[in-house]
Order: sequence, then structure tokens, then C-alpha cells
Amino acid sequence: MKLGIIGCGAIGTDVAKAADKMKEIENIYLFDINKAASDKLCKTVKKAKIKPVEEFLDDVDIAFEAASQQAVIEYGVKVLESGKDLVIMSIGSLFDDAFRKKMEDTARKNNCKIYLPSGAVCGIDGVLAASMGKLDSVTLVTTKPPASLGKKVDERTIIFEGSAREAVKQFPKNINVAACLSIAGVGFDETKVEIVADPVETRISHKILAHGNFGRLRAEVENMPNPNNPQSSYMASLSAIAVLKKIIDPIQIA
Repeated sequence: MKLGIIGCGAIGTDVAKAADKMKEIENIYLFDINKAASDKLCKTVKKAKIKPVEEFLDDVDIAFEAASQQAVIEYGVKVLESGKDLVIMSIGSLFDDAFRKKMEDTARKNNCKIYLPSGAVCGIDGVLAASMGKLDSVTLVTTKPPASLGKKVDERTIIFEGSAREAVKQFPKNINVAACLSIAGVGFDETKVEIVADPVETRISHKILAHGNFGRLRAEVENMPNPNNPQSSYMASLSAIAVLKKIIDPIQIA
């Protein structure tokens, strides 16, 4: 299998280095608008080459986005139109209903898959299963050190309460987990989000609360920051790598 990676930041770097060790992956193509980032990563990944997205699409089997919502908007449809599967880390890009539908329609037309890693949360699988019945409510409570939210506060402060759609708009780099949860469950408008800045916290925590005719669900995780980017949870990188392994492995855990 040949892999193209869009974005060579913390998550793209983790994915590239993990893919480099997977025998099923023959070649890795890297692209970042910051050429210094792709150059730096390329030096540490044996199977890697640097190519613009438009050029590596003919060579890859799957493209992996780990850059930004803008990168999904710019390249997402192009990847799918080329008949290639796509993994999206910047899931907040899909809060736009018209754009999400265009992506879905393009994927169907070209017999492609769009993979959405669960990111830094646990419990998405339970919410997805519960949505096959009747889900009454889904809430995400995210608590982060103020610096990772670009805030300065002296005490625990709720800095956002509202729908997932508004959360993704206001915090595009911090709350992609809300987008994934919304798509798995009750949608962007019905999913409730609370974002808390807490100067005492040293870890990033996400708590999912849901109930419906299946019963009640509570899932919570406390994440270590990514060593290369304190604004990102290391679990996000691990979930991305897990998706790559799932695509490769014959045994699927659903």
C-alpha cells in the first residue's frame, strides 16, 4: 500500500513514523505548505518522498489529512475524485452540511471510503452503536489547561457552552472530537459541548455522557499532551495510527 500524508506537524509526523515501520506500506509521500516541516520529516522516514498532493494522488492508495480544516476543504474532494480513500483528522471541516454531503456523494460515486479517527476521546463506538436505536442526548465536556486553548485564567472557567456546531466554529483547532461525536450520534446541532479552561490541569480530558433506549453511557479519558505539540493529545495520534492499522489488518474490531 502507498500512503500520502497532508500535513507534517505532530500528528502527521507520528503517523509517518508509524507507517514507516509497517511492512504493508511501500511508499510514503509527504506534503506540507511549510516546506521546512516536510523536509525535516522526510529525513527521518526511510520510505518517504516529498510531493505536492496533486502529484502524489496518482501514486497512492490512501491519503491521510493531518493539517487543517482548510486542507480538507482544498483537497478532500480532489482525493475522492481520484478514487482514493481519505482519512480526515480535521473533522471539524465537516460541520458544513453542504460540504459534508458533497464529500459523501463524491465518495459514493467513486467507491471510496472516508475514515474519521475517534481522536482523543473514548466511547465513540458506544455512541455510534446507540444511535442505531434512540439517542435522547449526547454531551461532551472537554477540560484543558488554559494555554492549550489560548486562554489565560486564574481559576476553573467554563469558556464555552453550546452546540457542537458552534464549538467547532469557535475552536477549530481544539474540538475536532466534538465533530466526530456529532457525526456518530445526534448531529452537530443536538450534541451539547462544554469547554473548560482549568489552570490546575496538566492533562487534556474529555468526558462523553449519553443516554437513550440503550441505557446510559459515560466515557472519560485523561490525555497526555503530544510531546511535539502540547495543544494536541497524544491519543489523537494513536487513534490515527490505529485507523491505518485497521485499514491494513484482516481482523476488524468494530
